[in-house]
Amino acid sequence: MLREMGITPLWRLRAAAAEVVPAENAAEQSVLAAAPEPVPATAPVARVSEPAPVSAPAVAMPAGDVAAMDWPALKSCVAGCTACSLHKTRNKTVFGVGDEQADWLFVGEGPGADEDMQGEPFVGQAGKLLDNMLAAIELKRGSNVYIANIVKCRPPGNRNPQPEEAAACSGYLKRQIELIRPKLIVALGKVAAVNLLGRDASISSLRGAVHEYQGIPLIVTYHPAYLLRTLPDKAKAWEDLCFAVDTMRGLAAAERSAAS
Repeated sequence: MLREMGITPLWRLRAAAAEVVPAENAAEQSVLAAAPEPVPATAPVARVSEPAPVSAPAVAMPAGDVAAMDWPALKSCVAGCTACSLHKTRNKTVFGVGDEQADWLFVGEGPGADEDMQGEPFVGQAGKLLDNMLAAIELKRGSNVYIANIVKCRPPGNRNPQPEEAAACSGYLKRQIELIRPKLIVALGKVAAVNLLGRDASISSLRGAVHEYQGIPLIVTYHPAYLLRTLPDKAKAWEDLCFAVDTMRGLAAAERSAAS
């Protein structure tokens, strides 16, 4: 699928897990072999006690107590939201998609044109790449995976969400996370990372460490749309995926130890 789009190499998991997407030629294998070794799951943990919106003014949430809503009420509230100016230009809100009890939560920045038309996150070329990344670590959309964004409406021209727009949606995403109770969050790109962590920092400084969002381990990697433009950094993203798998295994081992 990605070869038809002119994007190589295909993603695959190393010996730590069964290979999902085999490399079919030497060029693909050489690029995968050049990918950095996974960062040990014992990497330093950067603790953030209570994330806050990044430099964002207070924005009134829609009517209703978002923090107490169940899934149907939350979806209905998002569908009719007018808390920021993004509602004026949207076609559809993009609530999120996947397993509502997933261990894995992937968070991007905001919907693009395809997502705005279909009402589902990551359905364009970036979505195809994300699906391939998930397959490389033996995951797939909708099965133990939930996908959401920082904002629920498309910013015009696919620009980054403004602080007040992210703040207007922050209660929705927070409630989604509370309902899902994921074991691990993967922030896709800087916009997702800085809004979840509540501080500004570069992707390079955030990669390779386990951060925390309200007690949930969080790992940072590149946004698939960025990887479509910057193919050499796919090796770094592969490193991040391996690190995420190692981290999830460590969490599972800790759970088993605590239960015994």
